[in-house]
Amino acid sequence: MGLGAPEIILIVVALLLLFGGKKIPELMRGLGKGVKEFKEGQKGIEKEEKTYNQDDKN
Repeated sequence: MGLGAPEIILIVVALLLLFGGKKIPELMRGLGKGVKEFKEGQKGIEKEEKTYNQDDKN
């Protein structure tokens, strides 16, 4: 059960009605920054785990 074309179109129309055409690029930009920060945080945690595991072995 995924999202088909009609559902995606309905979501886009609802977003346009709620936020207007000028706000959507700002919202997407903010969402992109949030995803980028999340991925960077994940990489930082993975580095810490590797360092911890290497120190634990020695």
